[in-house]
Amino acid sequence: MSGSNKVLIGKIQGPHGIRGQLRVIPFAGDASSISQLKSVFLKSPKGAMEEFSVVSAKNNGKRIILTLKPFDNINQVLHLVGSEIYADRVALPELPDDEFYWSDLLGLQVFTSDGEELGELVDIIETGSNDVYVVKHNGREVLIPALEDVVLSVDLKAGRMTVSLLEGLLDL
Repeated sequence: MSGSNKVLIGKIQGPHGIRGQLRVIPFAGDASSISQLKSVFLKSPKGAMEEFSVVSAKNNGKRIILTLKPFDNINQVLHLVGSEIYADRVALPELPDDEFYWSDLLGLQVFTSDGEELGELVDIIETGSNDVYVVKHNGREVLIPALEDVVLSVDLKAGRMTVSLLEGLLDL
């Protein structure tokens, strides 16, 4: 729900090999969406934002191997580990109706199918099999699996997500 023109698209997990490549956890889409970009912005854990040209992006299982200019050896990229990767929204491909960029989901108000407010979606955990939405309300945290039969609808314009909770997930 960010009004920013920059979209969070991934996070650098670590170096890949010795030639300055980076192993990236993608937050939406696959390598093709990143490889189409001319440049990305890296936000360090300290908050500094810097732009880099994309040389290549390739799928590697559920990760992406990203090569950026001007890096060509591991020592040049070690300081980038943990950085978030952003792209200009206008440079990103359109997603199918049932897919969303993480930055668009963060901040949504989450409700059950019965209309009960669960809270605000504040974080997304990438687990490998499926993402998990972290929803907070009045000091309470609820973890909701991002599964088709759990997430019933997402309305970005209304800032709302409706979910059907699995039995035993939450005692309201």
